[in-house]
Amino acid sequence: YPYTPGGWGTSVATALEGNVKLEADPPVPETRFVEASGKPFNTIPPTDASFFEMINANIQEQPASSYNVELAGQLAAIGIIKGKPFAPDERMRKILAEAAAMGNAAGRALNWRVNDVPGWAYYPGSGWSNMLWEGGANFETPPPMVGRDGRFVPLPPTGARTLDSKTAFYYAYTLDSPGMIMRLPKVGSQYLMGFVDADKNYFDGGKTYKVTLPPNIPAAAFWSFTLYDNQTRSMLQTPQRFPRAGSQNYPSPAAEAAADGFTTIWFSPEQPEGVARGNWIQTVPGKGWFTLLRLYSPLESFFTKEWRPSEIELVTK
Repeated sequence: YPYTPGGWGTSVATALEGNVKLEADPPVPETRFVEASGKPFNTIPPTDASFFEMINANIQEQPASSYNVELAGQLAAIGIIKGKPFAPDERMRKILAEAAAMGNAAGRALNWRVNDVPGWAYYPGSGWSNMLWEGGANFETPPPMVGRDGRFVPLPPTGARTLDSKTAFYYAYTLDSPGMIMRLPKVGSQYLMGFVDADKNYFDGGKTYKVTLPPNIPAAAFWSFTLYDNQTRSMLQTPQRFPRAGSQNYPSPAAEAAADGFTTIWFSPEQPEGVARGNWIQTVPGKGWFTLLRLYSPLESFFTKEWRPSEIELVTK
């Protein structure tokens, strides 16, 4: 239910500013649980003028101070203002439709070409990348280095927002936090994003690929691959149901390492012969995909790059 200024969650410091009055909460409505398991629903923002109608609905529903004042000013310039009707004329709707389409295209291009941007690749020439290394969780200054004594060594602030990395990240992913980009072993998590194979071609759901992880995978908690649909940016929907492989044995079997300690994960429409179920993620012919390698409680060898996953190799065309 909506937050009520002055009620539960309002700090005394906020009340002392004089903008709200501390008061009792309204009656809490009965909680209604919705069972959504197995039910498809659309989470993709529209790419036409209705995108701005969605933004206006959010502006009207939330407190005026919810939005950054700079962003609120930009929205006000196109007629989206708290407490006022949003009624663009035909000319403005055409402009907004073009803007939404262009914004979608820009976000998609930046996200899918992440390995082309200097400083985003895990190492030079690699298809494994992460745009957060450029500006950190706040998209302004790269995450601090960590000395041998465990102390953070902050990098000097740039004073400028890394707009390309921010646009690329939020186009495909929901949120970020400092714990996702810290350089501190055994703390938080790290993510490697893969959009292209070893030859820098995008993935084809009708082909077979494989990636090899050297021994001693640098994840003290667990590691996993997950496959995502290029169009929806949501998990790839296949008969396999769970498009993942990793060290955990649920919701699908854990991946198995070979006798030499190397772990190979396969991506293909059909399970390759001789490949364990936990080492295979199903793909869909005619549909593109991308993947994230997650390392929870990453170890030092990840940061030093002594440990490196192979590039994702095309096996059969």
